[in-house]
Amino acid sequence: MQYKYISHTADVKFKAFGRNIDAVFSNSALAMFNILGPTNKVKSTKTKKIKVKTKSYDQLLYDFLQELLFLLDTEHFFLHKVKQIKVTDDFELTATLEGDNCNNYELKSDIKAVTYSDMEIKKTKKGYEATVVVDT
Repeated sequence: MQYKYISHTADVKFKAFGRNIDAVFSNSALAMFNILGPTNKVKSTKTKKIKVKTKSYDQLLYDFLQELLFLLDTEHFFLHKVKQIKVTDDFELTATLEGDNCNNYELKSDIKAVTYSDMEIKKTKKGYEATVVVDT
């Protein structure tokens, strides 16, 4: 299982899973975009590269997801998949993303922002788990 949605009073909350830190970040991005619509139905017509550096994994996940929302809002980039991602021990992320223009799809919802509410990344017996709440 890549991710699951959890009941939340007002916003959307999810847990993403991965065998390593790279996978949990990638699955968090997919979980967030699947709120808008099925990412597996999005065409790969555009490629974006991003780089983020912070001081903790929680901050890095927050900044990464915010950067994806920025691409959605400013360039109408709808994620299909995270083609390549690398998260380093010194909290730097580089990623290559594939997607399409969101205007080509009927979006089910809107995401206003990523929140720090309940945000957590933890190591588990199976790898990593991230908890994220987004304001919809």
